Amino acid sequence: MNRTIKFLLKALPFVIIIGFSAVAFADGGQLSTDPAVAKVQGLASNYGWIALAAGLAIGIAALGGGIGQGRAAAAALDGIARNPGAAGQIRGPMILGLALIESLVIYALIIAILLWLKIS
Repeated sequence: MNRTIKFLLKALPFVIIIGFSAVAFADGGQLSTDPAVAKVQGLASNYGWIALAAGLAIGIAALGGGIGQGRAAAAALDGIARNPGAAGQIRGPMILGLALIESLVIYALIIAILLWLKIS
């Protein structure tokens, strides 16, 4: 596969999420002259987009985290199978990598919860 196509396929989820979040937080327009009322009215018109952005954020993060953890574990087990003596040297960095991958998924969960609380 061409390098350009690989890059575009990897960048596509990022562009989709940025697009949805831009729409979710777009200004809904000023329906009232009172700034506090106008802000609430603008937010109310974007509830669906905010919920969609929250769902996509946690869904894509969980999918990416699961795939990343699976590939990391498979590579580590493949390395241990090829050289059983290096199991101790492979296990530590693998667990650190899995923890970092999981922390990214937890950050996405926190962002999704903050978006959900914004519409509640």
